[in-house]
Parts: sequence; C-alpha cells; structure tokens
Amino acid sequence: MEFLVIGLGSMGKRRIRLLKNNFKNIKIVGVDKKEDRRNESEKKYNISTYKTIEKAVKNNNLTAGIVCTSPLSHANIIKICFSHELHVFTEINLVKDEYEDIIEASKNKGLELFLSSTMIYRKELDYIYKKVENEEQKVNYRYHVGQYLPDWHPWEDYNDFFVENKRTNGCRELFAIELPWIIRTFGEIEEIKCFKDKISELNIEYPDIYSVLLKHKDGHIGNINMDIVSRKAIRNLEVYSENMHLFWDGTPTGLEEYNFESEEMKNIDTYKNIDQNNNYASNIIENVYLDELKIFIDKIKGQNNEKYTFEDDLYTLSIIDQIEGNI
Repeated sequence: MEFLVIGLGSMGKRRIRLLKNNFKNIKIVGVDKKEDRRNESEKKYNISTYKTIEKAVKNNNLTAGIVCTSPLSHANIIKICFSHELHVFTEINLVKDEYEDIIEASKNKGLELFLSSTMIYRKELDYIYKKVENEEQKVNYRYHVGQYLPDWHPWEDYNDFFVENKRTNGCRELFAIELPWIIRTFGEIEEIKCFKDKISELNIEYPDIYSVLLKHKDGHIGNINMDIVSRKAIRNLEVYSENMHLFWDGTPTGLEEYNFESEEMKNIDTYKNIDQNNNYASNIIENVYLDELKIFIDKIKGQNNEKYTFEDDLYTLSIIDQIEGNI
C-alpha cells in the first residue's frame, strides 16, 4: 500500500514517523504547499513530497490519504481524495462542513473513511467505560482539562494556526477531543448547563474557560471544566458512585481505583509499553495514534474495529454547538 500524508506539520510528521517505524510494507509520500516543510520531510524521513495532491497521485499508485491539515480545509481535501479513489484517514475536524456529502460519497464509492478520536482509544478510558457499563447505579464524574494556549505549539505563535479562528478555537478543540469518550462512557446527553468567560489576556476573540454541567439520559451527571489558561497542563478525572471510586491524572500510569475493603488506592496498569514524545505533555502518548493507524489499515483490508465514526461526530459537534451557544 502507498499512503499520502497531506500536511507536513506536527501531526503529519507524527503520522509519517509512526507509519515508517511500524509498517515496513507501506510506502509514504507527502504533500504540503510550504517548501520548507517538504524539504524537512524529505531529509528527515527520506520520502518524496509534492506541492499538490494531483502531482502526488500522478506519480504514485496511492491507496489512501491521511489528512493532517488545519480543520477548515478537511472537507475539500477529503472530497479531492475521494475523486482520486483514495481511502481517507482524517485528523479531528472541529466543524461538520459537508459531513452528509462526505458520508454519502464514502458509501457510494466504497471508500473507507476514518476519523481520528484519540481519547476514545485510550486503555485507561476503556477500563472506566467497562466499569461504568457494569455499574447498576447512577454515576457522577468531575473532569478538568486545561493547557495554556501558547504552550500548545511552542514552536509557533498561537495566532498562526487554526486555534486563532473562532470556528476552530482552542476550547472547541478540547471539547471535540474529550466529548467522544465521555458520551461513549456515560451515554447521550439530556441537559446542558454552561458558564463561560474570558479571564486571560490572550489575543483571542472567544471564551478561554468553560464550566459545564451535563445530565446524561441514563441519569449520570458530570461536571466538566475546560480551559486554555492552565499554566500546568492538566487532565484530572474522578468517577464515583456508591460502589466504585476511580481517579485518573491523564497519564498512562495514573489510573487508580479505591478499594473499599482495604481502604487503599490501587493502581490500574493498562499498558505493557508506553510510547511518549518529549515534545508533548506527559498526558499525551503515541500509543493511541499508532492504534488508530492500525485500525484504519485493518478497515481498508475489511476488518472494522473503529469506535468512532463521522456519524458519531455529527452528534458530538451538535453538543459542542449547544455548549458554545451556536444553535
């Protein structure tokens, strides 16, 4: 198989690195409008790169496109890939532009469509999902996710990438990352109460903190705080009922369960090997990015183990629209 990585920024380079290190039978080529990015990728990864998708298609026998550009460009790029009969893997979209057309085109053409949603593939959260699924009582949870916006891409100004745009703002991205696993674990949402504000001096035109209360249809209730002002990157979760009490600090070794009988905390080991990149915060691991690629490749081969689809994302984005007040 031959994969075309479209967009050679940080996410594109991550996907190339994972593909090269783990799939020796897959040829990789790249596309980016920026010459410096093309030159860097050619030198660092020993791949061919092109300025346009059309040139890449003309010179290679491509199987799939991996879309790693800014979210507002995704819909058009996906349609271009489909026009060249390429299966598509796309990073998080944040907006539902042309979703219905994309879903229909995928089905009509018989081309696979895969949407990245890394948190839903975290093993710690899969453990929590199963605990909640087997819990007969209603469950409460509180969750705080925050990271200072200028620290997201320390190599560039935050006004120079997609979080500058109100439609694809930083808090919206956090919700789009976290809500898929929350909805999978606790169920569809029945009621939303929300407070939001801008408390920083960041040069942005949208709220930088959200405090959201969610009531799920199964009766579970959650209190979620999302922000882009926390100077220390944080992901802090507590899930509890009369029969269970779980804590997670967002790291791959940070899941704990309270043992009622011994009255002690027990660490839950969910990973045999942990792959981390020092360029990112400690709560970000490479394992799930690799898992997604494996599942996408399996899907092309006819085995479908994906946990999150474009149809699921339509619902998630509709909840985010309600939280932001865009309904």
